[in-house]
Amino acid sequence: MNSSSSPVWKALHEAFPCTIPIFAGFWFIAFAYGFYMYTLGFSFIYPTLMAMFIFGGSLEFVTVSMLLSSFAPWQTLVVALTVQARHLFYGLAMLEKYRGTGWKKPFLIFWMCDETFSLNYSATIPYDVDRGWYYFWVSFLDYTYWVSGAMIGGLLGSLVSFDTKGLSFVMTTMFLVVFLEQWLKEGKHYTALIGLAASILSLLFFGKDAFIIPAMAGMLLVLTLLRKPIEKAGGFL
Repeated sequence: MNSSSSPVWKALHEAFPCTIPIFAGFWFIAFAYGFYMYTLGFSFIYPTLMAMFIFGGSLEFVTVSMLLSSFAPWQTLVVALTVQARHLFYGLAMLEKYRGTGWKKPFLIFWMCDETFSLNYSATIPYDVDRGWYYFWVSFLDYTYWVSGAMIGGLLGSLVSFDTKGLSFVMTTMFLVVFLEQWLKEGKHYTALIGLAASILSLLFFGKDAFIIPAMAGMLLVLTLLRKPIEKAGGFL
């Protein structure tokens, strides 16, 4: 069979262009992360392995300070759970979409991150493209971008010197683009407005340092309660 017509190739051909914005954002941030670890005296092996096994940008940056502090396993556990707690909501939201993906499912779970969730959750997959392979390639490519960026940043840290201040805004910009693209795709904007309202209210009540988890919990609760009315009104289309 022609490889270009195989389900694997077709899914990769469909998924790769969607991940290009992630590639741009991930490489900037991951490179800065690898470079940052080098400036603190860590070999490139550290950012590479942390990117491979933690695969959580925020947590990886926090872990750097933990490695330089006294040994505190319980504190580390609590911080890790707090920083990455939003993935609980990602997992619940993807239960139906990842159903029936077979052996790919453990990889899809491990490779889940903010950007991959945004792409896979909002993806409009053509009928002739295998859904499981599409999710797999999006997840694998995003994972590869982050790990390779961290490794290269660590390797080239001794050769390149630049100010990394402000690079984190690249990810904010990328999320804004993903949101606007999803807004343009939707026929009605119920879900987007619920997300905005939950985020703004949580920000006002809980502050910028603690609003993410309440906001996601609020979104999940409202969308669960109003799922059927929103579906009838075409709000998920």
